[in-house]
Amino acid sequence: MLSENTQTYSVTRNACKLCTPLGASLAFKGIRGAVGFLHGSQGCSTYIRRYLISHFKEPIDIACSNFGEETAIFGGGANLKIGLENIRKQYDPELIGIATTCLSETIGDDVPMFIREYKELHPDEILPPMVHVSTPSYSGTHIEGFHAAIMATVDSLASASSPDPDSDKNVSEKGVNIFPGMLSPADLRHIKEILRDFGVPFVMLPDYSQTLDGPLWSEYQKIPSGGTNISDIRVMGSACASLEFGRVLAEKNSAGKLLQKRFNIPCHSLGMPIGINETDKFFAAIESATGKSTPKKYEEERGRLIDAYVDGHKYISGLLAAVYGDPDLVVGLASFLSEIGIIPVLCASGGKSGCLQAKLSEVVLPDYAEKEICVLDGGDFIGIETEAKRLEPDIFVGSSKGYSVSRKLNIPLIRAGFPIHDRIGGSRILHVGYSGAQQLFDRIVNTVIEKRQETSSIGYSYI
Repeated sequence: MLSENTQTYSVTRNACKLCTPLGASLAFKGIRGAVGFLHGSQGCSTYIRRYLISHFKEPIDIACSNFGEETAIFGGGANLKIGLENIRKQYDPELIGIATTCLSETIGDDVPMFIREYKELHPDEILPPMVHVSTPSYSGTHIEGFHAAIMATVDSLASASSPDPDSDKNVSEKGVNIFPGMLSPADLRHIKEILRDFGVPFVMLPDYSQTLDGPLWSEYQKIPSGGTNISDIRVMGSACASLEFGRVLAEKNSAGKLLQKRFNIPCHSLGMPIGINETDKFFAAIESATGKSTPKKYEEERGRLIDAYVDGHKYISGLLAAVYGDPDLVVGLASFLSEIGIIPVLCASGGKSGCLQAKLSEVVLPDYAEKEICVLDGGDFIGIETEAKRLEPDIFVGSSKGYSVSRKLNIPLIRAGFPIHDRIGGSRILHVGYSGAQQLFDRIVNTVIEKRQETSSIGYSYI
């Protein structure tokens, strides 16, 4: 029998998040010529490679320092240096992104010291930049590892002027930095299309739109082409503004805020541009930063989207949704669902930001309090299932990790975010912009119509 002073703990089961170094590994895939390197056991890199490959359907190499029993006791410095040497010989990388794992963090390995010692062993050689980021999974999530890797890269490389003023890769002083967060390759391509249509020079970090969703190869490439040029990252301190996506991210340190503090570059912290309201804010920020007007192309896209909202309103108005995933994606999806008439009655994330509810109240308008939305900050799929049984949502919106719950409760799942392991095309799902909202809207409405047809005793062919 428990005494009055005994504390009880709730164990996470089937977490609504992934490991921290996975996010860092994904971020480094968005830098040209970069190789990700995990300082830890081989099992960590194997798991992360397999997990990313299953979503993106692309070959992914992630090196590791291959911890064993002896390394775990005496430290992994020698392994890290051997690993760095092997990477340089086999890949000839332009950058090595070094992320730690739980094991190396637990034993207290001093990775920056190991990197310095390795550089001292090669005083006459030109070594690639080595960016280190601390990513123990016991103190974060994959999205935190992702953002930490981007901030570490900017911290290590960015400066206020180009080291080579004659280079045609230099960023114009009138250009913008864009930190899109953990979106799909299709999203990254669309954001680049928008900025090009505005006629705005930009540097996007990261950019894995080609490295993780490229054309078929005639022969294997050790390092896929594409990614953000290191020369462009070096001059991010010369931009006229930085745009970063994430209302939850806005509460923390970020690459955009680092550049603002170090180089006095205005930082526009925006929500994920999902749906009309958040996309409008994105376009307004571009106009404010550059003085350029929104191209007519996007005014027309916006108009078609509003017309679609009107056409489909009768099918979805008043429905309930359960949304889960990365905190900023959840906020973006909740904003979109709210504007199309669906109540995001359950919003869950595995992260523990502490501000998820506050950020949801900013976008689920106009009557957030009256909707009595259940928010699970730091939740898992056991908690999501429990609340879904109570709230009885009509749809689930999130990654394929929630499929077992949606199947058990017989509630249709609209797949969004990461990971998508049970369908083809996870890397091609478009979430952002007016075009992304159009695609999401059509998928949601058609899913609802399909559910009605399947459960109808008559089977109407016209609804």
